[in-house]
Parts: sequence; structure tokens; C-alpha cells
Amino acid sequence: MNKVVYIIILGLTILSCGKDEAPPALNFYDSYFPIEMGVYVDYYVQEINHDASSSVPHDTSTYYMRALIEDTVIDNQGRIAYKYIRLTRLDLDDEWQVSDVWTTINNNHKIELIEENRRKVKLVLPPNTYDVWDANIYNSLNQMNCYYEDIHEPYSINSISFDSSVTVQQENVLNLVEFKKKYEVYANHVGLVKKQFKDLVISNFDTLNITSGQELTLNCIGFGIQ
Repeated sequence: MNKVVYIIILGLTILSCGKDEAPPALNFYDSYFPIEMGVYVDYYVQEINHDASSSVPHDTSTYYMRALIEDTVIDNQGRIAYKYIRLTRLDLDDEWQVSDVWTTINNNHKIELIEENRRKVKLVLPPNTYDVWDANIYNSLNQMNCYYEDIHEPYSINSISFDSSVTVQQENVLNLVEFKKKYEVYANHVGLVKKQFKDLVISNFDTLNITSGQELTLNCIGFGIQ
């Protein structure tokens, strides 16, 4: 066979094979917030309510919480969603008590959580460094622009190690009279493993001189499927 003809045939064969190959499927990493019946995450929770004029200016409470995905339900937008049940107990030996029944949905790779009838966008997937989204776009709360940090990075908490996690930065404000620090960490195939919420009125940039506000910390202590 003529060498030139052979090269042409070989080139056409390669092109033909290339056309037949399907492009690789995009991994959206929906597994950073698994929505499956029975999936749960347990937390140790600390709440601090600050009020300098109160008899207890820094009222602190601690308890345990479980976030559990249960069966489907119609959410406040008329969509099929899943129950996101929060159960609490004061001690590890106590029985779980239902605290809240919220709903959650994966809406075209946007993870939405309806908290107290307020729809919030928790994650926009797949995670990347370019996305910025308003978590409160579907409710009446003030705009809260979120973005990712530490994408697909290992993360450890309470002696539990996760191979891959993402951090969602929500607010980080420090000025003369306010200190806001809010972020969440999600582990792959687990969900939310860390939440830090600080919304404080302070004096003269001093984050320890708190006039009023709230702090909430959730730390994962276990997870699984029941």
C-alpha cells in the first residue's frame, strides 16, 4: 500500500473513532450532600446567646443533634423533597427527641434546605473557585454571598478524618461595631460536618467585648445510615 494512502486511512480511522467516543460524564459531586433515606450526621452543638443587659450576659448551652434524611414530602414550592429531621438530646444516653422537621432537595445540582419556611441555597455543584451565590436568594433575608474555599481537601474533626471536603464561606465581617463569621464544611459522602455561626455586636473592634448576638457551633461526632 502506498505510504501516503496508508497515512490518510489511518488518520480517518482515528477521527472516526474519536467521533464515536462519548465525552466523559461530568462529576457534579452531589455526594457532598447525600440525600438518601436513612443518612444521618451527629453533632456536638454549642450555642451562646449574648446580651450585656441580661442577668446572664453570655448564656451558653450544649447538646447533641442528629440531622436525618427521611422519606419524601411536598415542600413549600410544591416540589418532591426529602424530610430533613433534626433530633436533639442533652446526653449521649438520652433518647432522641424531634426538634425540627425541615425539607431538602437537590434542585439541578443546587442543594436547597428549607429552614423554618426559608429556602436557602447551601451548595452549588460541582464546587469550583469561581462560583458566588446568594444563599438567601429565595427568601426575605439579607443577601449572603457564598463561595468555596479548600475544595476537595482532607479535613479532620473530633478524631474523624475525611478524604475530601469543601468549605463554604458565607460571611466574614469585622468592623467597629460588628463581628460576623459564618462558614460550613461539607465532607464527601457525608454532608455537613462543621458549622460556625457568629453574628455579634461588639465595641471598638474588640471581638471579646460583646454587647449582643448569637454564636452557634456544630461539630460532627459521627455519621452513618440507619
